[in-house]
Amino acid sequence: MTLPPHTLLIVWHSRTGAAEALAHAAGDGAGAAGRLLPASACQPADLIAAAGYLFVGPENLGALSGALKEMFDRCYYPLLGAIEGRAYATIVAAGSDGSGAQRQIDRIVTGWRLRRVAEPLIVNLAAQTPQQIMAPKTVPAPALAEARTLGQALASGLELGVF
Repeated sequence: MTLPPHTLLIVWHSRTGAAEALAHAAGDGAGAAGRLLPASACQPADLIAAAGYLFVGPENLGALSGALKEMFDRCYYPLLGAIEGRAYATIVAAGSDGSGAQRQIDRIVTGWRLRRVAEPLIVNLAAQTPQQIMAPKTVPAPALAEARTLGQALASGLELGVF
């Protein structure tokens, strides 16, 4: 697959649909420059082929979801020194806080020396009971609009060489 030189890779994981919906909204905003890829399918070559990244996932038990963390584990060492300086941003679907997952992503990508180019988008879905936590999620339209705007801004910044 030949990608445009300004491709925004949107790597996502979702259990209940919230992070997936946010990733797809960001992909809609990014348009042709966006490439959506489930974390389970993401390989080092996918990250090398992209100009910038949007990592989207849920916070589980106060931390990054296991599937997204596994993607970082799988790709981390093969990419050391290969993607330094590239732009990244994040979207976290949270039940109440989201900051634990956010901090974890920031710590991981520090080793890759990526540059955060947008404030974290943490979408609090207020799921507090076991039933709410495990239930399929509907993301409010304003949060989807924020994700779409973020995807558009990242894609535009990459295309214009701002990032």
